[in-house]
Amino acid sequence: MKSILITGCNRGLGLGLVKTLLKSDSPPKNLITTCRSVDKASELQQLASQHKNVHIIPLDVRNTESFDAFAKGVEEIVGSEGLNVLFNNAGYSPKSTRLGFVKADQLLETFAVNTVGPILLTKALLPTLRKAANLNKSGAFGSKKAAVINMTSILGSIALNSDGGLYPYRCSKAAINMATKSLSQDLKKDGILVACVHPGWVKTDMGGSNAPMSVEESSRGIVQLMAKLDESHTGGFFQWDGKELQW
Repeated sequence: MKSILITGCNRGLGLGLVKTLLKSDSPPKNLITTCRSVDKASELQQLASQHKNVHIIPLDVRNTESFDAFAKGVEEIVGSEGLNVLFNNAGYSPKSTRLGFVKADQLLETFAVNTVGPILLTKALLPTLRKAANLNKSGAFGSKKAAVINMTSILGSIALNSDGGLYPYRCSKAAINMATKSLSQDLKKDGILVACVHPGWVKTDMGGSNAPMSVEESSRGIVQLMAKLDESHTGGFFQWDGKELQW
C-alpha cells in the first residue's frame, strides 16, 4: 500500500489507525490524514512532524463543495501512483436518539457525516483510485491495488437489531452499508475493492468508557484485515477481526 487516506484522524480510531500504520513493518509511502481543524489536532501534528510520510489536509466531510479541491490536493501528493486506499472513517453520533427525543436536525447531520460524505468523497477521489488500480492491472483485488473501506457499525445491521433506538446512527450506518454494496458493483470493473468494517465497541468519545476494546486493539485488527482484503471481501460487511456480519 503506497498511499492511504484516512478521514477523521484528530482522535479516536482515526488517530489509532495512523499510529498503527506508522508502527507497521511496511508503513505507506504517503499516509494522508484529515481533520476539521488542524490547530486542534496537536497529537496528529506531532506525528506529522516526526514522520515525513504523514500529510495533514483539513477536511469537513459535511462540506461536500470542498471535495473537488481536496481531491486535487490528494493528487498533488500521490502523483502518478494514485491512491491505493480511501478509508472513510470520520463519523458522528448524537447522544439522545430514542424515539421520544430524536430530532430532524440530528438525523440530517448524522446522515451528512456518515453517509453523504463518504459517498461523495469516494466520487471525488475516483480518478486517483482508478490511477492506482490501472498501474497494477494484473494484480489481485485488494488494498495493494485500490480499495475503498467504509467504517460502519454492527448497529447498522438490520438482522442484528434487537434493541431499537439510536435512529440517526443506526439508519446512517445501514445506509453506508448499502452504499458499500452498490459501490462494490459499480467499481468492480475498475479493479477497485469496496468493503465496510465494524471496529468493535471501542473506548472512544463515541464508544464511551464502558466499551471493552481499546483503540489500539481495534486498530491493529483493522490494519491486519486491510492487508488481507481480496476479491472475496468486496461488497462485504466485516468486523475488525475479519468475521463477516449479517446485513
